[in-house]
Amino acid sequence: MAEKPKKNRYGVWFIMILLLVGLAGFGAGGFSGNIRSIGTVGDRELSVQAYQRTVNNQINAIQRQTNQPMTFQQARQFGIDQVALNQLIVSATLSNETDNLGISAGDQQVLERLRAIPQFQGANGFNRDSYRYALQQSRQSEESFESELRDDISRTILQAAVLGGVPPVEGFADTVVQFVGEQRMVTWAPVTADNLASPLPGATETDQQAFYDRNPEMFTLPEAREITYVWMTPDMIQSDMVVPDEAVAQLYENRQSEFIQPERRLVERLVYLDQARADDARARLDAGEVTFEDLVIERGLELTDIDLGDVDQAALGAAGEAVFSAEPGDVVGPFSAAMGPALFRVNAVLAAQETTLEEADPDLREELAAEAARDVIQAQLDGTIDLLAGGARLEDIAERTDMELGQISWTPDEAEGIAAYEAFRNAAASVAEGDFPEVIELEDGGIFALRLDSITPPQLQPVDDVREEVIAAWDAATRQEAILARAEVMAASIQPESAFEEQGLTPTLAEALTRRSFVEGTPPEFNTRIFAMEVGEVAVMASGDHAIVVRVEEIAAPDPADPLTVAQQETLAANAATGIAQDMFDVYLTALRDRTDVKIDQATINAVNAQFQ
Repeated sequence: MAEKPKKNRYGVWFIMILLLVGLAGFGAGGFSGNIRSIGTVGDRELSVQAYQRTVNNQINAIQRQTNQPMTFQQARQFGIDQVALNQLIVSATLSNETDNLGISAGDQQVLERLRAIPQFQGANGFNRDSYRYALQQSRQSEESFESELRDDISRTILQAAVLGGVPPVEGFADTVVQFVGEQRMVTWAPVTADNLASPLPGATETDQQAFYDRNPEMFTLPEAREITYVWMTPDMIQSDMVVPDEAVAQLYENRQSEFIQPERRLVERLVYLDQARADDARARLDAGEVTFEDLVIERGLELTDIDLGDVDQAALGAAGEAVFSAEPGDVVGPFSAAMGPALFRVNAVLAAQETTLEEADPDLREELAAEAARDVIQAQLDGTIDLLAGGARLEDIAERTDMELGQISWTPDEAEGIAAYEAFRNAAASVAEGDFPEVIELEDGGIFALRLDSITPPQLQPVDDVREEVIAAWDAATRQEAILARAEVMAASIQPESAFEEQGLTPTLAEALTRRSFVEGTPPEFNTRIFAMEVGEVAVMASGDHAIVVRVEEIAAPDPADPLTVAQQETLAANAATGIAQDMFDVYLTALRDRTDVKIDQATINAVNAQFQ
């Protein structure tokens, strides 16, 4: 036998040397400090540490908001790493521009900012030991932290210079307040079949035929697809699953936070742009000048916009202790919140709750049985696919597996049984005759396969087969036409000073209506119509199976001296100015980024990301 040639070991050693050189920037425990930069923005360097810290800060912020842990893999799915990188690039772009413009914060400004940071405070103000400990925990040196602080102040100076020239947009605010705060007082009354002068005649055969001919779409059956299918869902086999007591106990243990809940509060949070405005709102509330609801309206919000739902004390941060000491209806604050100083209103107290294992057992057992059933179905998935690939018909699949055979005359209106599943409806709508059946998963973990046997085109049903439906539809349409005609006659007789009662109507007076008001019993377009009408004008509107007659009695503009109106104008003017200023700054920043050279080392970023895994 000929001797096998020896493999070239030198090639292997050459590759090992390259690997060692490439890993020179990495320590045995991971990424080392030898590689310090992930790129440059102009003359500014983007440090590895800054990128790591920004990514961690983004992840921590989301975890605090959701009260759920987040892995780096999950963060990358949401693009958190790209958000962090973009944040670094923006900051570096602005810092590079401050360097070019010669803008720099002085030592005194840095010291004042440093002393104002709450994490560095002790009993007697700024505490250097707290400062050093905090930096040690974040793995930053004093020099690098203070350098970042100086850069941040410089960027703030630059941003203020760009934003500072935008005056309050008072004309816009006045227009919006006039529009939103304008009020109507109206009188309205329903007109029903009881108000008709005489009963309606029944439909003759001629009437029925004419109505049938005018409205064929009302009596046409939609296209039907005749489909044969096989399916299996967890519900079909769930009762056969055996769930050990130990599994139930373990699931209960894993989800104790769900079954043992601390005391909670239903809370609303109203955030302000700055501390001064929050303090002013608190003072006016305490003086009885406004209600909490008034303050919400001033901010251009609704109660649903500020509802936090039920929260525990930890989720409220600095406001937690005060909120949990308050009674329902109390307003506390302002306290510092993530988006600014805020007032908090307590709506209800939810007592601590505990569900025992015995109480939770039925639901947990059912959940585990459903999961086991899904596993059984998944275990049969490949076998079913193989049978179909081997030429088995759906009828054969039903005989050789636990799947059930069925047939359906499917239309888009069908929503019972298997047609209740969106996956089936999508497949039924798109399948063509002759398509090879394939296994498709259902939303609950079940599976199905289908075959299109034939298509029945849309069919107009014979008039004799739908005679009752034709009569009912004719009656409804004729009655509504008569009611609207009667309402128009009544409206013509109702003058600005005449009474609705003279027409046999029972009126309702609705006062202080705004464009946000809702009047029960009126159609959706009610507000739009009445705010387009003049004083004394009368209108008729269709409303379901009846009509309404409405007259505008009074139009009132917002009181310019009302503190609520003044506060709304100030808030809208300030918000509009802020929005315009932010748009200006965004344009400026875009232009700045376009002319700044940005170089990113993706290989280094990938290496840093690998250390998060």
